[in-house]
Amino acid sequence: MADFLMPSLGADMEAGTVLQWLVKPGDAVKRGDIVAVVDTEKATIEVEIFQTGVIQKIVVPEGEKVPVGTLLAVLAVDGEAVAAAPEAKRAEHAPVVPAPAAPTPPAPARVVAKPAPEPAAPHRARISPLAMRVAMELKVDLATVKGTGPEGAITKADVERAAKAPSAPTPAPAVAAPKPAVAPIDRSATMRKAIAAAMARSKREIPHYYLGTHVDMSKAMAWIQAENLKRPVAERLLYSVMLLKAVALAVHEIPEMNGYWIDGAFKPSEAVHVGVAISIRQGGLIAPAIHDVDKNSLSEIMVSLRDLVKRVRAGVLRSSEIADATITVTSLGDEGVETVFGVIYPPQVALVGFGKIVERPWASGAMVGARPVMMASVSGDHRASDGHRGALFLAAIERLLQAPEKL
Repeated sequence: MADFLMPSLGADMEAGTVLQWLVKPGDAVKRGDIVAVVDTEKATIEVEIFQTGVIQKIVVPEGEKVPVGTLLAVLAVDGEAVAAAPEAKRAEHAPVVPAPAAPTPPAPARVVAKPAPEPAAPHRARISPLAMRVAMELKVDLATVKGTGPEGAITKADVERAAKAPSAPTPAPAVAAPKPAVAPIDRSATMRKAIAAAMARSKREIPHYYLGTHVDMSKAMAWIQAENLKRPVAERLLYSVMLLKAVALAVHEIPEMNGYWIDGAFKPSEAVHVGVAISIRQGGLIAPAIHDVDKNSLSEIMVSLRDLVKRVRAGVLRSSEIADATITVTSLGDEGVETVFGVIYPPQVALVGFGKIVERPWASGAMVGARPVMMASVSGDHRASDGHRGALFLAAIERLLQAPEKL
């Protein structure tokens, strides 16, 4: 047997609410399957399972909030799954075997059949995770909401419409009317609290050092402009994908920047999953990961980035995207910021910042002219690396950006 626990989806997560189970006892699952939807202070997360087997028991019901590490379900693995299934079937037909209990078995057999899960399945299939989270916040009974989405699916708009609609008349309207409505959860406030806890921990535990350098972006910008002329509008690249790829390739030269500080030691990561800091419209910040950035083409990274931003703004992400980042990149150039020195997100050991590209005087050989220049910075964990290695890391990023066609 194996335990499926409430995962830790980042240093700022202390607890999560099980919004929806996508499996039931007896279901076979494989590594990477999404089995539950969990609500955290930052987003609605689709939680993946990391073992293959059969769901034996669900411990935490939908709607319950539990701390990180709490047992959510029990999973039978390897041969256990095969053995458990026949036993369960034999239990249903066991009434025939025990002679003394011959008159009574039929009734228990019907009870064991458990018809209840049958109607639950379509209910789950017709409610989006985001709609379910909003319904919990607004205290809306989903049984009273009519879905207008595909195949009658209940959407976020349906829930919000139901929350604004006048309540149906009740036998005692005069008593219910004066009661103030339950205020919806202030997600921006809870998110800010979670971010504060993580950043306070980072500055308290991590001995940061900071380095910065100016990068001539003329070759990179000229290349991406020429490349985009060859592409349809929907497939054009943002220069930020070059920054992500350059960081991902640079950590192969300086592996101390890619990994985690856990249990008093640095644990390097062979995979390069780059966390991308994305602001949320209602306030707050989240940094989900794009996986295997070093192995993907710029086009593939662009597709992943667009999809990630879209789902962050919708508030729906996968657990692996939240927990897997091995190094984080933040860029505030679009906000007009020229220099960024970020705070490392534990247990990671480095964060790379990029500022706005601005025209500046630039000397090259005996010539001086205006060039598009960007400030690149690194925030490093002095326990895992030092300033010398951090400087080499920045130099590698700069060198890679001078040959954009090779990214």
